[in-house]
Amino acid sequence: MNSYTNSIRLGQRYLKNFHRQLSISKKSFQRPETLPNVFDRQAKLKQRERTCLDPEYNIYSYVHERVAQSLVDRIFDIKRTFESALDIGCGRGLTASELTKDVIKRLTMIDSSSRMLEQIRSPVDDNGHDGIEILKKHQDEEQLTGDESSYDLAYSCLSLHWINDLPGVFRRVSHLLKNDAPFIGAMFASDTLYELRVSLQLAETEREGGFSPHISPFVEPPDVGSLLQRTGYNIVTLDLDEIHINYPSMFELMFDLKGMAENNCSWNRRLTLKRETLLAAQAIYQ
Repeated sequence: MNSYTNSIRLGQRYLKNFHRQLSISKKSFQRPETLPNVFDRQAKLKQRERTCLDPEYNIYSYVHERVAQSLVDRIFDIKRTFESALDIGCGRGLTASELTKDVIKRLTMIDSSSRMLEQIRSPVDDNGHDGIEILKKHQDEEQLTGDESSYDLAYSCLSLHWINDLPGVFRRVSHLLKNDAPFIGAMFASDTLYELRVSLQLAETEREGGFSPHISPFVEPPDVGSLLQRTGYNIVTLDLDEIHINYPSMFELMFDLKGMAENNCSWNRRLTLKRETLLAAQAIYQ
């Protein structure tokens, strides 16, 4: 009896060790989560800083100004005063220039381009009084840092569509916000530059037997909503606003995109296009 009992106990102990080894091996072979890496962030930084060298950079700001005004309207719709706010990817501060001190007291402006931060002008309200208290921080928008529950409001105007790790940025913003603090973002969506994209694809396919991505990919609005919900945001509202701008030709559009620093920076971008392909794309675009 004793030997039989001992064999059962030894067998049970062996099975326990076997199950433990199985569970350990299963855990060690889990595939690590890979972060998306669609955009060359260093190339985008160079594109943005290059625009700062143009003394007439303001003439290319018309799209950003239009979107900034729309975003500020959303902020004004919230009937409260924000003691501390965060501007993510502030650029030259076009959004901040539309705000007033009775809405925001202190504003932290973050951008990866030091030259753009230098070109920010302090906002002055309509009555001529001193504007909002401004703190500029040179920091990568993908690597937001700060104390938990530091801000009453966070917003981003036309910066998020160049972010690789959107879920990570959304989590960091949620960490920085106080309870019941809003996060308002404006970004280009999937149908942006549709005509230019199709014209280049058709022309390149016809002339060269295939095409490369010359327009950076943009997210689908429903995907942004699901990402926000997954990263801890309770009430998510999506607005779609269409801005139609007529250009004399495709080349004026491409020239302005470069002046806005909204040109392509995806890793698989093609750096050159043949002259005949461009002319064919222009004919299709017209």
